[in-house]
Amino acid sequence: MKALQKILQQEDLNFLLTNRVPRLLLTRWMGWFSQIRNPLVCRVSIAVWRVFAQLDLSDAKRRDFASLHECFTRELKPGARPIVPDPDVLSSPCDAIVGACGAVEGRQVFQAKGFPYAMQDLFGASQDSRVFEDGVFITLRLTSSMYHRFHAPADCRVDHVTFIHGDTWNVNPIALARVERLFCRNERAVLRARTTRGGHPLAIVPVAAILVASLRLHFTDLLLHQRYRGPNEIPCDAAFTKGQEMGWFQHGSTIIVFAPRGFELCEGIAPGTQVRMGQALLKMPVSADDSVMAGSSTQAMLAVHEAQA
Repeated sequence: MKALQKILQQEDLNFLLTNRVPRLLLTRWMGWFSQIRNPLVCRVSIAVWRVFAQLDLSDAKRRDFASLHECFTRELKPGARPIVPDPDVLSSPCDAIVGACGAVEGRQVFQAKGFPYAMQDLFGASQDSRVFEDGVFITLRLTSSMYHRFHAPADCRVDHVTFIHGDTWNVNPIALARVERLFCRNERAVLRARTTRGGHPLAIVPVAAILVASLRLHFTDLLLHQRYRGPNEIPCDAAFTKGQEMGWFQHGSTIIVFAPRGFELCEGIAPGTQVRMGQALLKMPVSADDSVMAGSSTQAMLAVHEAQA
């Protein structure tokens, strides 16, 4: 079995098997198959799944799944993902492996070394990407065996969703290093939000991939997928507390988070790092009010120290 896994990990073969196939047709078939409610089919499918992936269900709220879909979209036991309490820190919206991340160069982002793309191409014509110019971004890749629900990275309010139809290329590192502007080609949604603390704009962009082109957003009561026919511009007004569930993928994919200038990656966040939902991801900039308060506090402490001296 390990020999088979080693063969499938070869880059050329992996790329051929996951991309040089009828991606859209295979994705639709997987959507149908995963919904089959048969315990035997589900158990066999999960057993096969475990041959190719490290599927850990120990923190699942329940394990008596009737379909693959129920396993893919499983909930977790209460307390399984602690949320970083610092209000000045954005938490990871999902379990993931960190991909390309760091500073946005003007309005250009990198999906992999030497493979840039324009934010505007990712966001679509209806969205204004200027607010994230010279900002910061982080790419979060969910593997097939990970927890697939995603959560609010901060207390925030989502006021608009743009859904963009597209392809279903694999989003693993092998494909990202070979297919230019891959994220801009795939099906995706752009969630426009603003933090309650500081009013900072955020963009949360879930991107679909092969075998997963279905996205459930709780606050729109819509299932966004390949056969969804609109509207593609979805105004909304949904308030979230930090760590509150926003929706889920049907299988696994990628979420790209954008923040404006002044935000910084938290310590330890770098390409290849594995993170869990709720873990510290981005630090908010210190506001002018915070700076004044910090300065006043420092002066007060110095005055007390001098008086004691």
